[in-house]
Amino acid sequence: MMKLLLTLGLAAIIFNPSLALEMKSLGNNEAIENTTLRVIEPAASLTLKAALELAYSANAALSTAKRELEAVTGSILQAGLLPNPRVEALIEDPRPENRLTAVYVNLPLELGGKRPARVAAAERRLDVASAELNAMRAEIRAAVMVAFFDVLVAQERFLLTQGLVELSQRATTAASKRVTAGKISPVEETKARVAEASVRVELSQASTSLKMARKRLTAIWGNATPRFERAEGQVETLPALPALKDLTARLANAPGLARAQLEVDRRQALVEVERSLRIPDMTVSLGGRRNAEIGLNQALLGVSLPIPIFNRNQGNILEALRRTDKARDELSGTEIRLHNEIAQALERLNVARQEIEVLQQEILPGAQNAYDAATKGFIMGKFSFLEVLDAQRTLFQAKSQYLRALAEAHRSAAEIERVLGETPDDSTLR
Repeated sequence: MMKLLLTLGLAAIIFNPSLALEMKSLGNNEAIENTTLRVIEPAASLTLKAALELAYSANAALSTAKRELEAVTGSILQAGLLPNPRVEALIEDPRPENRLTAVYVNLPLELGGKRPARVAAAERRLDVASAELNAMRAEIRAAVMVAFFDVLVAQERFLLTQGLVELSQRATTAASKRVTAGKISPVEETKARVAEASVRVELSQASTSLKMARKRLTAIWGNATPRFERAEGQVETLPALPALKDLTARLANAPGLARAQLEVDRRQALVEVERSLRIPDMTVSLGGRRNAEIGLNQALLGVSLPIPIFNRNQGNILEALRRTDKARDELSGTEIRLHNEIAQALERLNVARQEIEVLQQEILPGAQNAYDAATKGFIMGKFSFLEVLDAQRTLFQAKSQYLRALAEAHRSAAEIERVLGETPDDSTLR
């Protein structure tokens, strides 16, 4: 009997030679150690293109989506496999002269299209994982763009505050000289020093904001300590303002919407899987029996088929149908949500562009002229230092407002790209 079982085992390996290879492959895969994704950017100027490449290669969330896609391919392989045969052995009466020995090989036969339904459901799951990867890539691209332009704006704000500190120092020196000459009250010099101290506080705040912006950027690719010298880019180059009609037309290909639609398809495929389970599987038994008492060998053939009287998989089918309805509702909700996000981002971009235009054409030139005139007038003794401080503060606020508007414009454009998920050719970036 033991020889017979060994023979059946060897036959299984002979007729399925890939079994041993698959077991060896699985063993090798288990021995692979995880590698750390963290990368460190070079200590040089950083462009948007380089930042995107770093994020694509080392972002943990993006790597997770890739691993999920790779893992789902295994489910397709598993779904297409046939059920294994089962060997049974039976011995009646341990006495050799009366022993009855029987060996069966049970072959399960799947009926009702179960295997094609499983494969189709696994393929739909692969489609969903691919859509999730595309959506994650769009998320990462938008996050890099927002963080990169935040660094650019923080750099400009830091330089602006540095310049303001230098102006405050010159104003304090001028006020001190005029006090020494007896032309103004010492109170004016005190005001100048207080204003200089206030600007130094703002410089410290600008420095902190720049450090935080740099860390937010490098954290996307897992580096907690930024090494790049500065971000290189044109922060004043405004993104284009597309028409809402064009964006709505492109929304049909958005990764978030595609993912929701593919989830509906996957749920429908799972409904077919559950429906296929209504039909029971047949088991064919082949074997032989040896009756030692009468010295007779007999061939055995049997068929086993459950009768689906009580359990016809009704509950699982109902659950699958309701989950399909849920996926359709989520698809409708996703379409409405993405449309609103596009409209809101476009409106914010439009408002930011209008604000920037007014600042560039009217507010900034006027504030600069007012400051220059107040500074010259103060030196010539025509204006008080309080008027110089007021003009200086107005110019600084106007430039700060300009930088905030630029940041909002780029942030809104990145939000539109995130929703649409249409990644331009990164080779065109600088």
